Amino acid sequence: MPANSGIDALTRELIAFRDERDWKQFHNAKDLAIAASIEASELLELFLWKSPEDADRDKIRSELADLFMYCLLLAHEQELDVAAIIREKVAENRAKYPVSKARGNARKYTEL
Repeated sequence: MPANSGIDALTRELIAFRDERDWKQFHNAKDLAIAASIEASELLELFLWKSPEDADRDKIRSELADLFMYCLLLAHEQELDVAAIIREKVAENRAKYPVSKARGNARKYTEL
């Protein structure tokens, strides 16, 4: 079973949901990116003016789901393999943030 089969299955479910409603016409890369940004902002708003543990967990789940859905649809629109691009980014970050310099440190790689 491919490592990204769960992601692929979720994406297929989203595409089916979208297509049943004839929403593909609205799902271009620009609008999906904007929608993802808006959902990320809605997620941030849940934490505004409170401690992290005081944020409503059910609302966090809902906003995260919205954000992930738009990101999966955007990746599909751009023909990107989500698992592959995440692995590539982790490899880049591994090189930028070697354990010997980055462990327990929140500084940006250019400041290590």
